[in-house]
Amino acid sequence: MKKTVFKGIATALITPTDESGVNYDELGRLIDWQIAQGIDGLVICGTTGESSTLTDDEHRNVIYYSVERAAGRVPIIAGTGSNETDYALALTKSACKSGADAVLVVTPYYNKATQKGLIQMYNKIADASTKPVILYNVPSRTGVNIEPSTYEALAEHENIVAIKEANGNLSKIVETMARVRGKLDLYSGNDDQIVPLMSLGGIGCISVLSNVIPAQTREICTRFFAGDVAGSAELQCKYFDLISALFCEVNPIPVKAAMAAMGFCKNYFRLPLTTMEEANYERLLRCMREQGLKV
Repeated sequence: MKKTVFKGIATALITPTDESGVNYDELGRLIDWQIAQGIDGLVICGTTGESSTLTDDEHRNVIYYSVERAAGRVPIIAGTGSNETDYALALTKSACKSGADAVLVVTPYYNKATQKGLIQMYNKIADASTKPVILYNVPSRTGVNIEPSTYEALAEHENIVAIKEANGNLSKIVETMARVRGKLDLYSGNDDQIVPLMSLGGIGCISVLSNVIPAQTREICTRFFAGDVAGSAELQCKYFDLISALFCEVNPIPVKAAMAAMGFCKNYFRLPLTTMEEANYERLLRCMREQGLKV
């Protein structure tokens, strides 16, 4: 069996920014708080970390800083995907050199590669990486889906170890697990499907929700792994309204607004992202208050 990067919940961490750039003091405080809350890993410069609007230098520096700040307390998983393979390779090599524990590589957006192209791209990146590679499938954003047969082919690479699955299609996920169970670890990429994917053999989630309530999100997994499936499902349902509010506008707009309301960062975005619509923001705050958060 290949090395497991983490089991439980890894937070897809926001990147605090303001008019002057990345706010590293706020990022450091966030990392420390997440670890103190018992999180199992941190994903840096993923979608939630606004990787698509960071400069190249910022992207590399945020990964380096996060590795240094975490100091081995939890695994750091660096987002290094791109729609241009050479750039993804360069980011991957940089993240490995920085000391990241694994890399998360999204499917190439916009150019919508064929399954053959996906296999060749991922194998090339995995060949170059000195750290484990997690495949990231989110067709709602990228326009391309990794098919179960493609996962099966990629599972043969010793350096490709896991899937972050956000396609939302449970039937496809069942087929994938029938093909790669025991060869690739499965993480949910959707907070509203943590328990369903664990029931299929998944070992956790790369989560947006855990930015806001890390300990409570982790408890979903803790109960499941302890055999309390009913208790795990109860929590999955308990947080449904908050999860829905966190995705009522495109991620990471709501979660960053939530973290700003909690005092962790500014509610600042780079275009084309903008602040939340007022009605949606009030809905988000209401859901947060219902979970006992003081905002």
